[in-house]
Amino acid sequence: MTRASLNKQPHEVASMFDHVAERYDLTNDVLSLGQDRIWRKEVAKAVGARPAEKVLDLAAGTGTSSLPFAQAGAYVVPCDFSLGMLQVGKRRRNWLSYTAGDATRLPFKDDVFDAVTISFGLRNVQDTDAALREMHRVTRPGGRILICEFSHPTWTPFHTVYTEYLMRALPPVARAVSSNPDAYVYLAESIRDWPDQPALAGRLQDAGWTKVAWRNLTGGVVALHRGLKAS
Repeated sequence: MTRASLNKQPHEVASMFDHVAERYDLTNDVLSLGQDRIWRKEVAKAVGARPAEKVLDLAAGTGTSSLPFAQAGAYVVPCDFSLGMLQVGKRRRNWLSYTAGDATRLPFKDDVFDAVTISFGLRNVQDTDAALREMHRVTRPGGRILICEFSHPTWTPFHTVYTEYLMRALPPVARAVSSNPDAYVYLAESIRDWPDQPALAGRLQDAGWTKVAWRNLTGGVVALHRGLKAS
């Protein structure tokens, strides 16, 4: 299995990420032209993790996205359903509390975390709405969610150029740097198929989150959606 379909069968998606785990962070850096580092810094600032807080970092992969929360003094749980990703992460950063888990059936009790975050992973979940409800369940009253995901550029000419890059330029570049380039064809398709900013905000609200808002990064290539669980 080298790539998943847009039906996003969990075993297919997990297998696909298992096969890209070794070079995943490097490939992301190249394909985003280094922008992923900026985006992750913005995620860390938006989450605003504080000492002794409990942070759940979903789709954490190798744990790169979890490091800023640990460095802030929070107790962070990197969670992913790709065992290959978790194994690579554990080898590189064995002090983090890696946990295997499906975002639609999280292995945590109710009202545990002060903050739940997911970066570039929600669009790979088969049932987005179930995942948003699960994140709500495991967050304590008054806690917060932060989603960082590829979205829709707001300037029409740029949107056209960006879509062309995804479908034409991204796969050849991935072939040069990725251990499983076919996976990035799926990733390009999944980005193009993902709902826009207002649509995702509506789904957050339907899942029970309040005070939902979003902020665009890089002209809407990426959007940060946030919300609160009512006290």
